[in-house]
Amino acid sequence: MTPDHLAPFTRLLDYSQWANAALVEAAGECSDAELDRPLEIGPGSGTLRRILSHTCTAEEIWLRRWRQEPSVPWPNEAAPVSLDDLAHRFAAVASARREFVTALSPADLAREQTYRDSKGSHFRATLSDMLLQGFVHSIHHRAQAANALRRLGHPGPDLDFMYHVRQPA
Repeated sequence: MTPDHLAPFTRLLDYSQWANAALVEAAGECSDAELDRPLEIGPGSGTLRRILSHTCTAEEIWLRRWRQEPSVPWPNEAAPVSLDDLAHRFAAVASARREFVTALSPADLAREQTYRDSKGSHFRATLSDMLLQGFVHSIHHRAQAANALRRLGHPGPDLDFMYHVRQPA
């Protein structure tokens, strides 16, 4: 059973893993040309592949920040990456995030930490707020990816949290 202080975070972990997998699966219906078509949405050139890559990279970077690991330069998200590679990276970071989060105490969540952003600026926040940012950032970019799929003429998955948790009455 999940301790009360971790319940919101473990639910967000479950939801994130489900939503990331749904997007990668939906993107699998796209050709490489579609995955790389500029859409003027999201990071960089705004391609679906780049949005998915950015979302995964950011989850990896936020995990490093949560763990208080040294900052690393932001990887080149314009480099080609296959959907299979993205699926494996998303699964690996989901597992690592779960391992980290489920070991946290209430005191850990309240702890103020410092980190550097992608530009190298130094900031501080509670670990709880940093966790929330890691999840909210992904939600923002998953919405862009779903929009990109629709612009490419593919049905975007329904990613609303309630689609993940609701059950027939």
